[in-house]
Amino acid sequence: MKTCLVVDDSKVVRMVARKILEELGFEVAEAEDGQVALDMSMESMPDVVLLDWNMPVMSDIEYLRALRVTDDSKKPVVVFCTTENDMSHIQEGISAGANEYIMKSFDSDIIQSKFVQTGLL
Repeated sequence: MKTCLVVDDSKVVRMVARKILEELGFEVAEAEDGQVALDMSMESMPDVVLLDWNMPVMSDIEYLRALRVTDDSKKPVVVFCTTENDMSHIQEGISAGANEYIMKSFDSDIIQSKFVQTGLL
């Protein structure tokens, strides 16, 4: 079973994402900030990370950069979630190591579509 780490400071967003991802057949772990996410990733690298753009403690960009320089041969697909639709904002996330992005608020169809595009489904 593929694993997904949902990283968002909103418990509600994490719960919604968990429900969608479990219905798609993923085993789901949750982190409330970038530092917790990085610690969890170093302990057990997920197949995919659904990453909130704005987070406390460690930003998404800091998390992505730290994740992408790890020695782990298993590099997860990272899909960042944002409410920003400015192209420079989106390009910054992709340049930092994200594979794709989705706009909040998302639903099952949107996540499924992005996961198909990235080869996860």
